[in-house]
Amino acid sequence: MRSARYRPLLFGLAVITAATALLPIVVGALVTSHKAGMAFPDWPTSDGQGMFAYPWLKSAGDKFIEHGHRLAGILIGCISIVFATACLTLEPRRWVRWCGVGVLLAVITQGLLGGGRVLADARILAMFHGASAAVVFTFIASVALVLSRTWSQPPVLPLKSRLGALKLMAIVTPAVLALQYSLGGLVRHLGTALYPHVGTAFVALACVIATVVLAHRTQCGWLRRPAWLLGFAAFAQVLLGLAGWVEKFGFAPWGYVAVERSTAQIVVLTSHTVVGMLLVMLSVNLLLRVARIESARGAVRQPLERALPALVPPMFAPQTLEGSLR
Repeated sequence: MRSARYRPLLFGLAVITAATALLPIVVGALVTSHKAGMAFPDWPTSDGQGMFAYPWLKSAGDKFIEHGHRLAGILIGCISIVFATACLTLEPRRWVRWCGVGVLLAVITQGLLGGGRVLADARILAMFHGASAAVVFTFIASVALVLSRTWSQPPVLPLKSRLGALKLMAIVTPAVLALQYSLGGLVRHLGTALYPHVGTAFVALACVIATVVLAHRTQCGWLRRPAWLLGFAAFAQVLLGLAGWVEKFGFAPWGYVAVERSTAQIVVLTSHTVVGMLLVMLSVNLLLRVARIESARGAVRQPLERALPALVPPMFAPQTLEGSLR
């Protein structure tokens, strides 16, 4: 097996790549909230001008936001090239090298999907573009986790500690959160599935709470920290969801009237989208940590099982017992 030794340079590049990926995600969510997705009818040019030739700083409104999103996409593309090259050069594990290449291919595919959304002027593609952004960001963050120091030397829990319930919830929670995020995409882009989105929110919150409680009981900080981050993000998401409802439909008891495309509405809806994506990423991150700890426990258990027959006195061996009974 190739060395899983921690390499600080690769890990640092992975963290930078994941952090940079948040920039086009945030600006892209802002584009959707501002309804600026078709500020330009062309792609990869902007009003017939190249990406770097377009006078971005002199533009305003929808065009400023949309072209900023395109420039952010170029930035994450360049950083992904550096990261993939570093993985191919420095990482001995073949599957991790391919993950580095996969990050670059995922970013390229995401850019092409965004361009196709403009050329086709299709809201359905905009929805898929937003959903795939969550997948790409989660994948990049997962690669960063694999390259971290603790992944190469994970904490080993006592064999008597059971993670059965946590393993189950670590699988169920990302699935429910991904469904919830997809329903949110239908609400944002197509104006449908509002009540299923609200209803699933209760299920998602229950799953997150159960996961946090189970992770906390393990007494393992490597599992507790992402679980508590997941819980805090879910709490913030609930508040943002309530605020989004008020900003979208108003609140009659307070006499509050919602204003379409107001600053408050755009900020709340954009934040709600970004935090939803963070929830998906954190839940998958916790799932990978649980899987890694179970893998480490298995690596410890197997040598013990192989050594056990040597520790048993010969008089208790099955053949000796059978002979004595005869």
